[in-house]
Amino acid sequence: MRSLFATLGVSIRQNRGFYGALAMFCIIYFFYHVLHPRGFSTNVLVANANESVALAFVAMAQAIPVLIGGLDLSVGAVMTLTACIASGLLHGSPEQIVFGMVVTVLTGTAFGFFNGLVIVLGRLQPIIVTLATGAIAMGFALLVRPSPGGRVDGDLNWALTNSLREFADVYGLADGGRADWFQPVAWVPVPLIILFGVAALVWVPFRRTVTGRTLYAIGSAEGAAYMSGLPIARAKIAAFTLAGFFAGCGGLYLAIQTSTGNADIPQAGAYTLNSIASVVLGGVSLLGGIGSAIGALIGALILRVISFYFRILAIDPLLQPLVEGIVLLLAVSLGAVRALRVKNRLELFR
Repeated sequence: MRSLFATLGVSIRQNRGFYGALAMFCIIYFFYHVLHPRGFSTNVLVANANESVALAFVAMAQAIPVLIGGLDLSVGAVMTLTACIASGLLHGSPEQIVFGMVVTVLTGTAFGFFNGLVIVLGRLQPIIVTLATGAIAMGFALLVRPSPGGRVDGDLNWALTNSLREFADVYGLADGGRADWFQPVAWVPVPLIILFGVAALVWVPFRRTVTGRTLYAIGSAEGAAYMSGLPIARAKIAAFTLAGFFAGCGGLYLAIQTSTGNADIPQAGAYTLNSIASVVLGGVSLLGGIGSAIGALIGALILRVISFYFRILAIDPLLQPLVEGIVLLLAVSLGAVRALRVKNRLELFR
């Protein structure tokens, strides 16, 4: 028992940013429901989930390059591009819809792989490369969707943006969602299952690989990682490829949720900036080497809950950017206090 508590204590010390973000999310989301006129209900939870999933995917996409000490300014544009592609492919037979999903996600992954190749082979700064490739992605998005539009299967839209009960009803599962054994989980929002399912199936196993651990080594001390014989180039390419994958997932879900595609440049920029804010709120160090994609996911949820408060408290829209900016500044300041107190970033892991 003593060893268990000791292990837990070490985990909390090493991941205090993540646990702090998780605690913050639980507290502010609890009080949000207390203040909400409809309180704790499935409909409120489903609506909140739908508004959060796309940003959460983009936040995870941003977190991985940040772990190696870089920034990916193309994640919002890649999400927009893949949403535009998905808006023209997600209809027809089930096989055609699955094919459209695969093409959408592969497009985002390929774009991320291209980013990684240019950065590694060209020995260029990620922020410069992704600023340029983000503009290229928006150009392609405008070619695919010169004006908003598209067609997404109605059943797919309804099933993936509601609770498990509606999903089962659409596809004839669990006696149309009425089976007794199904009722305890029937209220669970499908968007959250998709979000945490992808994170668990992709990020968690990847983090345990040699390449995944190399990301942290690069962010902590790239020179030391190189001298240790770690696969630096492979890890950097993998980081941006995985970022493209998560951005593609965000674009796919955005197209399903809205049933349309829109090459909206301000939207792409807003998602990119909010992804950086989510990374900071989720306890991921902008210096690299500390944090995780799951932490960025939690940071995105925090950012969305803050925006939910604006509605129920009827805060003037002109004041909303001010409030968001103050919250982000406080988060950055708290994250920087500990880093400023050490001379060697490896001490942050002790």
